[in-house]
Amino acid sequence: MNTQLDSIVSEFETQEQADSYDRWLKAKVQRSIDNPGQGMPHDQVMTKVDAIIADAEQRQSGGVS
Repeated sequence: MNTQLDSIVSEFETQEQADSYDRWLKAKVQRSIDNPGQGMPHDQVMTKVDAIIADAEQRQSGGVS
């Protein structure tokens, strides 16, 4: 069935599209759960992000990188 959805309620045009996206997202999340990879501690991630932000701010202000 291809029920039309209200654009105010859903970003999808039909229930079929919403269901398809839901299946895709659940499969993607499950793959991530099943294969978590190496991972990285939060503090290490934040240190890298802070360096990226500082570099971008310096470049934007015309500073030397």
